[in-house]
Amino acid sequence: MTVHVPFQSLPLDLTDVRYAYGPDSSRHPGVPVGRTEQFAWTRSAIYPGTSRRVWIHVPEQYDPAEPASLAVFQDGWSYLDPDGAVRAGAVLDNLIHQGAIPVTVGVFVDPGILAGAEQPRNRNVEYDAFDDRYVTFLLTEILPEVTARYAITEDPERWSVCGGSSGGDCALTVAWLRSDRFRRAICFNSSFAQMPGGNPFPDLLASIAAKPLRLFLQVGQRDINWNRKGRNWLAENLRVAAALAEAGYDFRLVLGEGGHSPNHAGVLLPDALRWAAGERQETESQPSVR
Repeated sequence: MTVHVPFQSLPLDLTDVRYAYGPDSSRHPGVPVGRTEQFAWTRSAIYPGTSRRVWIHVPEQYDPAEPASLAVFQDGWSYLDPDGAVRAGAVLDNLIHQGAIPVTVGVFVDPGILAGAEQPRNRNVEYDAFDDRYVTFLLTEILPEVTARYAITEDPERWSVCGGSSGGDCALTVAWLRSDRFRRAICFNSSFAQMPGGNPFPDLLASIAAKPLRLFLQVGQRDINWNRKGRNWLAENLRVAAALAEAGYDFRLVLGEGGHSPNHAGVLLPDALRWAAGERQETESQPSVR
């Protein structure tokens, strides 16, 4: 089917571009509003000494007899805030009401705080690291709190993880390391450029047999250091996308205008969730293994 895209002139100045939100990012009369509950997590064995807030957004259509899909969001409140840039609660409610995605429980996890530390925010330690600590933290500490309250499917094709900036490279790390649990990742403006030890994904994607993942990537043309050598947010996202393409992955890349802003991510979230909910396309070609 041919998709007709309306003409829109490109802005000449790309430094401060704001995208307009679509209808799926706002509340509408007649659309059931899910309930949101919050709990604090202060007894982490993976990140000792941290405390954080977690929100569970449960759609009105949830039925405990029919296990729901799962969507985990990094930077929890920033993504859930109804007046913020992403407004994920409203987006989930609208898409579920439309039947565009299955009934999905959203889990919104704030990064940890180390009280009394010189640098109390544990965000970069948790999100930028290429290791299994964060996904293990989700699977052994946070998600058991969710599954004790709500019926969640065991089907990894219906588990997604989403984040922006450092939360974006965290989302890909989670799916890469535990594709047996998470098969969908949404990565906005990912900070691959600042991962300790460098961005591992281009080499990994070229050397390891393709994993059963469906991935949505977005980056701004004027992201951090976009025209500089080294620590270039735009270039590292493009390297990951190119490696995914060459390795035969089912992925989508949206290259936007503007810089390192959650605005475009918020506008794209409805489409990203629709994409993530779709069936993964199998490819005949397989990556070469070095």
